[in-house]
Amino acid sequence: MMQFIKKIFGSSKSNDRKEKVLYITAHPNKQDASYSMAVGAEFIESYLQSHPLDEVVHLDLYNSDIPNIDGDVFNAWRKLGDGEHLNQEEKAKIDRLNELVEQFVAADKYVFVNPTWNFSYPPVLKAYIDSICVAGKTFKYVPDKGPVGLLDQKKAVHIQASGSFLSPGSVMESFEMGHRHLDVIMKFLGVPSFEAIFVEGMGAASDQSQEIKAKAIRKARDLAKAF
Repeated sequence: MMQFIKKIFGSSKSNDRKEKVLYITAHPNKQDASYSMAVGAEFIESYLQSHPLDEVVHLDLYNSDIPNIDGDVFNAWRKLGDGEHLNQEEKAKIDRLNELVEQFVAADKYVFVNPTWNFSYPPVLKAYIDSICVAGKTFKYVPDKGPVGLLDQKKAVHIQASGSFLSPGSVMESFEMGHRHLDVIMKFLGVPSFEAIFVEGMGAASDQSQEIKAKAIRKARDLAKAF
């Protein structure tokens, strides 16, 4: 199925495309071994059927270079501020961070896909979020007002899977930290439309796992048509 989706991604590229979708996945498994990835694949397939001129770019965080904000990065930022030259490792990390935020800004729509690990998302997604929250690129500081998001023409969807029931209204809602944090980040960056598809309860109600998956796929396909 992943090869099929990649083929679709490639065939959608055109000089006449209308909008660009950045499909961001944070799961080490493919869709045949992941509920979130399976639902994400169905979302993209339905989206391209409804928006055949649009371009979908798949950013697989587990198979991409996503630098952590570490000592090299902090040192590089200090050097840049002082007008000093960067060493090769510092330059590589800074260049890659710049590439990631530029790619994010260039997209019109975002689709985030991830599992829930210990009530949040995988660490690689946090590293990616750190790379796209950049003053002057995705938000700015305004005197007497504070930070203001710059992505007010974008929209986003979050597809998240969990073994427990964690969505708003569930008993364990207060434990959920992944979607809530991403929601805060989207608001911070000014994204006005952020919808969610929760694929949840496969552990708590294992006998209903296939029904849960099918329901989430139906919702994904419907939401994709209007996205």
